[in-house]
Formats: sequence, structure tokens, C-alpha cells
Amino acid sequence: MLAKSSFEFLSALEQNNHRDWFQQHAKDYDAYKKDYHQMIGALLEILKNWDADLTNLEVKNCTFRINRDIRFSKDKSPYKTHMSMWFSKNKLQKNAPGYYLHLHPKGSFVAGGLWCPEATDLHLIRKELAFFYEDLDQIVSDKHFKKYYNGLDQDPTNMLKTSPKNFEKDHPASHWLKYKSFTASHYFDLAEAFHPYFAQQVAEKMKPLKPLNDFLVRALTENE
Repeated sequence: MLAKSSFEFLSALEQNNHRDWFQQHAKDYDAYKKDYHQMIGALLEILKNWDADLTNLEVKNCTFRINRDIRFSKDKSPYKTHMSMWFSKNKLQKNAPGYYLHLHPKGSFVAGGLWCPEATDLHLIRKELAFFYEDLDQIVSDKHFKKYYNGLDQDPTNMLKTSPKNFEKDHPASHWLKYKSFTASHYFDLAEAFHPYFAQQVAEKMKPLKPLNDFLVRALTENE
């Protein structure tokens, strides 16, 4: 369970997103960070029970800095106003298969998979799909997966209109080969975050994502 005060802090930060205000509310930030880390620890403890790949993760491996990277952004607000957590065995590599939790009053969700892999990794995944697309079909059609996820996310900006180069247009895996990201998301109301068993509820929603992550890890390791 997360404290409502954590999101009161984030809401106030959203209205006062500048360094002076942030420094004046250092104690509020310290309380927020403690709540944030405790939630990660509670969730990580549950996830490790059924995903051995996360065994060596520590809380510090699953956090995000509250400071925004504004180098290439028109929005120069220095601080993030949402809470997020990332669980992946590749703890030093943010863009790898894993589980993600995003919390904000305007949109909270659980997600998993691999978002926008680099070209070399994308090729490895497509190579796996070309021969074992039925495995992914089975994953997304499983009843446990479908309880929370409606297939993979279909963002038009991350999908090709036709099969990629070097793959036949009528390839039986053509549907999957058009994807440039392999993620699944489940949205929920932020009010769930204040439930006493929120960590268990999140873990239950993440568990059906494990076969997807396993498939992606297999593609990235066995095809190297």
C-alpha cells in the first residue's frame, strides 16, 4: 500500500515544478522516497517468488530518478510528477524485457515486455518470430494473459504497415513481424494503490507477462 501523501506531494510538485519549491519541500520528498522504496521492496519480494531472473535485483536497481532529462525536450520542467518502477534481470540496461509500474492520477498502468528495442535486438526478435510465431500466439491467447491484457499494445507509431525487409509479405508471422515494440499494458485506477494488498494485486497482474518476457529473452540470447 502506498501513502496518499506521496501523491499529494507529486500533485503539488506538478503545480510548482521548479527547483526552489522542490528544495523547500525536501522533507516531503524524503517521505515520498521512503514510501516509493518500500513499495518497490514489497513488490520485488513477491516477484522473486515466481521469476528467478529477478533474484539478484535490489531496490536501487528498480528505481527512477525524479529528475527529468530535459536536454532534448521542449518541456524544461525539471522533475517527474509520476511514480514508476522497473523490474528486469538486466538491471544495468533499462531497455530490456521486464515489468513496469506507472502511477499517476491521470493514468496508472502495469506493463511488460520490451519497448522499442534497438535495431539489432529487433532483428533477433523477428528472427525468432519467423520460426516460432505460434509461441507468441499461444502466450497472448492464454486465459491468464487475457484476464488483464488485450494482446500486445498496438501503437501505430511503433508498427510497420507491411512486413519488414527480408521477410515475405505473406509470411505466416507477418502480423507479429510488423511490430517494433513488444509490450502489453493494463490500466487501472490510482485508488487501487492505497489498498492494503496493492503489492500483491500488482504482482498478480504482472505474472501473466512472464511468458512474454521469457520469449523475448530467448529471442535475444539464443539468436545472438
